[in-house]
Amino acid sequence: MRNMANENYPQDTAPIKNNVKVAIEQLLDALMIDWQNDPNTKNTPDRVAKMYTEEILGGRFSPMPKATIFPNTRKVDELYTVGAIPVAGVCSHHLLPIEGHVWIGVIPQNRLLGLSKFARLAQWVFARPQIQEEATDQLAEVIDKILEPKGLGVICKSNHACMSLRGVKSHGTKMTTSVLKGLLQKQEAKSEFLEFVKGMEF
Repeated sequence: MRNMANENYPQDTAPIKNNVKVAIEQLLDALMIDWQNDPNTKNTPDRVAKMYTEEILGGRFSPMPKATIFPNTRKVDELYTVGAIPVAGVCSHHLLPIEGHVWIGVIPQNRLLGLSKFARLAQWVFARPQIQEEATDQLAEVIDKILEPKGLGVICKSNHACMSLRGVKSHGTKMTTSVLKGLLQKQEAKSEFLEFVKGMEF
């Protein structure tokens, strides 16, 4: 799911938020939920509109976080791993929550990325309506473009509410997706990355 802020979308999201508010009012009306008189739902359209535009779908309307790049002056070329980074978004099929963690492995070349930026980028990419497979691939693409590393790996493990709240109602089922690029496609480096991730799980 593309980022609208990078496509000449208005910086002011107030009109978008207002459109969402009106749509939520219509949805509550259709469900025969009294949002005008019930004190518990009276401000629900405003709350939901803010939640969608600023929080769980915020990655769709905000520009990419600034990536602080440092030169790899010591020519570090060993694998390092960052994780577990918490991420959340919604499934594009049912608009139900996806919550999980991301692990990122890098074999650097000429650039190093500020540590906190991995988390900011991951959370920015995942805060959109999309499927996990595409989100994982998109995050790898973003980091690869920024760093141009010798090797890159991204693993995501998530819980999907569309699995636990509806349909099969399979609680505790997790989905794991991964993208490997460059040297991390080679078996030895891949095994090292997977071992690192295994040691960082909780």
